[in-house]
Amino acid sequence: MVSVSDAQAIILNLVQPLDCQRDTEVVDLLAADSRILAMPVTSPLDFPHWDNSAMDGYAVRYEDVQHSSAQQPAILEIVEDIPAGYQPKSTIQSGEAARIFTGAVIPAGADTIVIQERTRREENRVFILAAPQPQEFVRHKASFYQAGTQLLPAGIKLNASEIAVLAAAQCPQLNVYRRPRVAIFSTGDELVTVDQPLQPGQIVDSNQYAIAALVKESGAEPILLGIVKDDPVVLEKVIAHAVAIADIVLSSGGVSVGDYDYVDKIIESLKAEIHIRSVEMRPGKPLTVATFPSPDTINRVSTSSRSATLTASPLYFGLPGNPAAVLVTFWRFVLPAIKKLSGITEGWEPVFLKVRSHDELRSDGKRETYLWGKLHLIDGVYEFHKAGGSHSSGNLINLAQTNALAVLPVGKTLVSPQEEMQVLQLSNS
Repeated sequence: MVSVSDAQAIILNLVQPLDCQRDTEVVDLLAADSRILAMPVTSPLDFPHWDNSAMDGYAVRYEDVQHSSAQQPAILEIVEDIPAGYQPKSTIQSGEAARIFTGAVIPAGADTIVIQERTRREENRVFILAAPQPQEFVRHKASFYQAGTQLLPAGIKLNASEIAVLAAAQCPQLNVYRRPRVAIFSTGDELVTVDQPLQPGQIVDSNQYAIAALVKESGAEPILLGIVKDDPVVLEKVIAHAVAIADIVLSSGGVSVGDYDYVDKIIESLKAEIHIRSVEMRPGKPLTVATFPSPDTINRVSTSSRSATLTASPLYFGLPGNPAAVLVTFWRFVLPAIKKLSGITEGWEPVFLKVRSHDELRSDGKRETYLWGKLHLIDGVYEFHKAGGSHSSGNLINLAQTNALAVLPVGKTLVSPQEEMQVLQLSNS
């Protein structure tokens, strides 16, 4: 049994990110949201594209207005109105000004903007009532970005702000990493689908739905392989198929020490190397992590029956069967692995926060313990509120609407109310 920190290090060391030459695709900008940029982006455009005004006011020559005041205003002739999107026709001479609006091109000869609140207009004349600073409210060409330099680096997730930048830079198509393919199946004779009537002793397979949702949230592509009965022959066929079509394989159940827990023996028979068999944590102790041998480049078949190049050594996670343990181990280990695989260059490690505990939290201290709950912002400080009810690994019900896991390290048996503690952040909600 390995510690949680050692398990994380082992798993992340096993993950090889997607290849920027082989594992990419071109997508339209509107389809690029939440994708991972595979190649750096440059633009032929300067930002701003030209000198422009940051405010509504008057474009002037600084030397004409540098001594202006309410008592002795400079008086300038207005020679042109310049709205946004208009190309100025005039060159501002001494004693002249142009009425200008936010974003409009600054006319030749002008070097400063006087905001309209510091002026008074009378017909075609403007009175400058206060001296501006030199080049005040002028946004200079290329001051934000210079054409031909790197605009965005590879390995970042494209969110709304990045999409806006790319649109402004006139990048209609982008080279992004393909989505990692994650095969998912559940094991157990007792499992049934959501649309089957329950018989005594049977359990609805919630794990596959939960894992598929988490995989989608991570930006990867889930491949659902259904429920596999506790039959070693059938299970071996499914695992071999899953390894052939996916970058990561996630199974739930069958990794403990019961008579019907076949996963470890089967993956060993398929020449997998098992790196982790159990982790010193609660819930989530029974966790198998393995890699399968494979050539450096493998052409395997995707779910759409077309040739696809997948990762050289598929990573296998044999997750526990209990639903709470499945979610905790996914958040703790699988999610960072998917993020690193996806091509993100940083930020794939779990995010831990120091917060106050609203409740008394207890553990036997023998294993690193995770308790689920919700973060609340109280007087500007986050507090962790433990979910009510049992925190058994088999209790899925009180996991709903949680967004954090309290972490009690080995040896820590009690967290008192208002005591500072560490939590694993699950989302920003």
